[in-house]
Amino acid sequence: MHLTTDTESLRVYEALASEVRLRIIELLDRKEMHIKELAAELYLSSAIVSTHVAKLQKAGLISSKMRRVDGGTYKYCSLSANYLQIKLSGSRGIARKVVEVSVPVGQYTDVQASPTCGIATTDKLIGYYDDPRYFLDPERVNAGILWFAKGYIEYKVPNYLFKDQVVQEIEISMEIGSEAPHVNEKWPSDIAFAMNGQDLGKWTSPGDFGLTRGRLTPSWWNSDVNQYGLLKVLRINTGGTFMDGQQISEVTLDDVLVEQDQWTFRLSAADSGHRRGGLTVFGRGFGNYEQDMVFRVYYE
Repeated sequence: MHLTTDTESLRVYEALASEVRLRIIELLDRKEMHIKELAAELYLSSAIVSTHVAKLQKAGLISSKMRRVDGGTYKYCSLSANYLQIKLSGSRGIARKVVEVSVPVGQYTDVQASPTCGIATTDKLIGYYDDPRYFLDPERVNAGILWFAKGYIEYKVPNYLFKDQVVQEIEISMEIGSEAPHVNEKWPSDIAFAMNGQDLGKWTSPGDFGLTRGRLTPSWWNSDVNQYGLLKVLRINTGGTFMDGQQISEVTLDDVLVEQDQWTFRLSAADSGHRRGGLTVFGRGFGNYEQDMVFRVYYE
């Protein structure tokens, strides 16, 4: 979840400004729980816990759903966000010039996938599980999720800047995770990134998140497969390449030939023999974040 110093983010800060609500987040980080279970853990009444849950839900930090269990109806709660990223306003308050391009996850230009793998729209699975041929199905352009145990996915992104506009930073945000047979939240995967053929570095996904249903997961989606990923922000500027603010390589804008009319961006899960846990990419209608792969180009 992205936060700033604007009033929209204030509801999140207010929701976190409570010891009880922080404790609720800690409990839900372990597992999905209903209101009565949370109340018992916190030694509070269900009514008080419901009030705190409503505050967290309004802030987008948790989600809930009603479920019938043993003849009773319970409100089950789960986390909607695992990480928060805060962008503090600059001291000069000058807005940066930016061009944004949102690329659907199914509009890739090249792919190589090995089982376990699959691709789906928000309405149905495209083809069958573990059959890489369906990654070339024409309906793939409507995909909202794709996954593979080994391989890569590549996208072409237009560069809309004019010749007299200079790139200062490229920012790519995406919801991604590992790919395990069924689900395994402790399934580390080294996911590599490249632009225009230049390796940018790697990020290790901690697992294939599936024990809690994704906030946007379609109702027909099975519960024993990938549910959501982590929202990651990759940045390339004159100082290097960074993932969520942490430097992952010394590759700069000059190294990736940003003056070209189009850019090629690749994500891969290589068979390196070490932390090979595959790759899942989530788009609109799946996971916890209602977005596709978003490219932002800041310029002057």
